[in-house]
Amino acid sequence: MAAGSMAPGESEELEITHDRTVREEIENFRRQAQRFVAGEITEDEFRPFRLKHGIYGQRQPGVQMVRSKIPGGLLTARQLEQLGRIADEFGGGRGHLTTRQDMQYHFVPLGRVPGLMHLLADVGLTTREACYNTVRNVTACPWTGIARDEVFDVRPYAQRLAYAFLRKDLTANLPRKFKIAFDGCRGSDCAAGAIHDIGLRAVERHGRRGFRMAIAGGLGPLPTEAQLLDEFVPEERLLNKCEAVIRVFNQYGNRRNKNLARLKFVMRERGFAWLKERVEMEYADILVNGGIAWPERVPEEFGGYQSQPPPLGTGALLPVVNARRSGDAAYDAWRRSNVAEQKQPGYAAVTVKIAQGNILSRQLRGVARIAGAVGDGLARLTIQQNLLLAFLPLGRLPQVYAALKELGLAEAGAREITDVTTCPGAYSCNLALTKSMNLGAALEEAARQYDDPLVKRLSIKVSGCPNSCGHHWVADLGFYGNARKIDGKEVPYYQMLLGGGYDEQGIMRFGLAVQSIPARLAPLAVTRVLDHFIAQRRDGESFRQYVMRHKVETFREMTNDLAKPAELFPEIYQDWGDDEAYSLALGRGECAA
Repeated sequence: MAAGSMAPGESEELEITHDRTVREEIENFRRQAQRFVAGEITEDEFRPFRLKHGIYGQRQPGVQMVRSKIPGGLLTARQLEQLGRIADEFGGGRGHLTTRQDMQYHFVPLGRVPGLMHLLADVGLTTREACYNTVRNVTACPWTGIARDEVFDVRPYAQRLAYAFLRKDLTANLPRKFKIAFDGCRGSDCAAGAIHDIGLRAVERHGRRGFRMAIAGGLGPLPTEAQLLDEFVPEERLLNKCEAVIRVFNQYGNRRNKNLARLKFVMRERGFAWLKERVEMEYADILVNGGIAWPERVPEEFGGYQSQPPPLGTGALLPVVNARRSGDAAYDAWRRSNVAEQKQPGYAAVTVKIAQGNILSRQLRGVARIAGAVGDGLARLTIQQNLLLAFLPLGRLPQVYAALKELGLAEAGAREITDVTTCPGAYSCNLALTKSMNLGAALEEAARQYDDPLVKRLSIKVSGCPNSCGHHWVADLGFYGNARKIDGKEVPYYQMLLGGGYDEQGIMRFGLAVQSIPARLAPLAVTRVLDHFIAQRRDGESFRQYVMRHKVETFREMTNDLAKPAELFPEIYQDWGDDEAYSLALGRGECAA
């Protein structure tokens, strides 16, 4: 879908109108925040307004978590630079990359939030509808535009769909959050469309572009795989079909009980046949009477959009000096795990591993310099909380590695077992029961001892509560926080799940719940499972096949002594990263994912 052409005057008018809307919105937020602080409006009145603007409360009083949407997961180098500046001025020198390709800042006083919003707006970023009962950030496969097995580049579709649904009455006050993901690859699901309200996969049919659409997926305490709605939605009808699904959700989603409000519950209650029929009815109405219109184009830098992208060099003409065996073991390991050649000859993409998504301001600025000086001027966020740099000439990979090493970002193991995904957990979230990021670091250390290639290919994902912000259901080894009492004292626990992810047919499967284990013993549970996998797996057997063959009972018996330890020690009453006794403390949930 080629972006609509606009005359220079029309393009300028779009930018002016968009900027005016955003600035007025920010100043309105400032006024409402001041009214709240002055006691003119209540917390219950201010809270939905605050959330709709992407501002969460934290478990710590008086400070906010600020989330910026990154449509399609694409950032320009200029935006990365600005995110580094914001981290310094508002975020204590750091930001957090999420599993939905967002950037979050924590511990921001409410009175300072409008200033942060203006700095985001300076580079085309917004917090609007990053939270609350809205169409959340529209995500996309980070490999779009560069993957060797790509059908077509889905970036323009993700950008324009995200902009089409922004600041609309229909999409700003839904029964619950609504998530959309795009994937352009043939043989993989890099964007995890199966766990979204709408999952879109690029398809070509008889020379026409379109999308395979699945709907009503989601995680949370009751995970549900999206069901196929349409094998082929032509590109020109994509927005219409998505709007039809949202209309049905808006009408029939449960507004009385937020725990049963997602689209997946509409499908569970009424059946998929009923849901599909209603979507087709709304779609027919849109075709006759009209609906939300495709924007001619998006504003500059929205979703990484550049009306005049920087010219690329010719990667194939540069000398290739990045042999697989350079004599530098660390470089060679990084080259094997973090680098993949693109479909464009002579170029490679590099995954920059960001531990638990936590990135420093100087690292943001450093990655921006690399993207601008060596790559295509863009950085891509992944749902594994990493960054991807593309269009790096093969001959300059040693230079890129050296620059990343100087930033502390040259660690190998991207998309391997030590590349642990976590939500922020009780570091900031009101709903979290445990400090998931700290457990993630402990599990990463436990996994480092394994050189087995099949173990290295596994994934670990951790959430601080059952809501699955850390995607624990779709990991080979997943964990989510809970709490129990031992001898009358509260102890942080984690439910362990095994065998999640995609099966041999490419179908999303959810992990099997084994049992709950004290937080301090979770790394030991992982090593027992991995040792057993190495000793007992069959040739050609995947981890999920191994789990299914041995059944839950095997792993439950393997860890029974950990679940109810006979010998206690002082640290068992402490969460990872704490030196004081664990205490279960919950605030009002604000649906962080």
